[in-house]
Amino acid sequence: MLISRNRQKLIQAAVFFASNTQGCGKVKLFKLLYLLDFAHFRETGRSVTGLDYVAWKLGPVPLELAQEWDQLEPDLAAAVEIVPEKVIDHIRERVVPRIAFDDSHFTRRELSLMQRIAKQHETDLSQPMVNVTHEERGPWATIWDNGRGSNERIPYTLGVSESTPNREAVLEAARDFEAIATASKSSN
Repeated sequence: MLISRNRQKLIQAAVFFASNTQGCGKVKLFKLLYLLDFAHFRETGRSVTGLDYVAWKLGPVPLELAQEWDQLEPDLAAAVEIVPEKVIDHIRERVVPRIAFDDSHFTRRELSLMQRIAKQHETDLSQPMVNVTHEERGPWATIWDNGRGSNERIPYTLGVSESTPNREAVLEAARDFEAIATASKSSN
């Protein structure tokens, strides 16, 4: 039986990014999670958090987390606090960790990716992150398609370009993992 640790990984990834980047608010966190999940999928055929991302005008959004944002579930609320801050003429939210980061649910590869992404975007605010997640012909841009793909799911497979090393092996691993997950769900 496949045991999913997706929720624990999501919570701990939020704690990690809030602890290891500056100005980590809603938009930055969503973009960091997207970068983490798609980078890991490109290497292994599966995401870290199990989140599905949809194309919104401002970029890829982890829909389940976005729907929870205004009233966090108790497990996430125990791990992070959303603190409003006045910035010049508007209010911005900042994600503040309430607990210490626990790496016990992550593989070495996942931890290495998180560290690399956090370091690369440590001081970035939302706009530089938009430039990264909105790259031309990237997964978000392909689905967004000038608004025609608004609210459409962004398939992880779009992150595996024709030039990705071991592309076929990654896609085969993704199909295998999906089959195992589906079989596990139907046996419960």
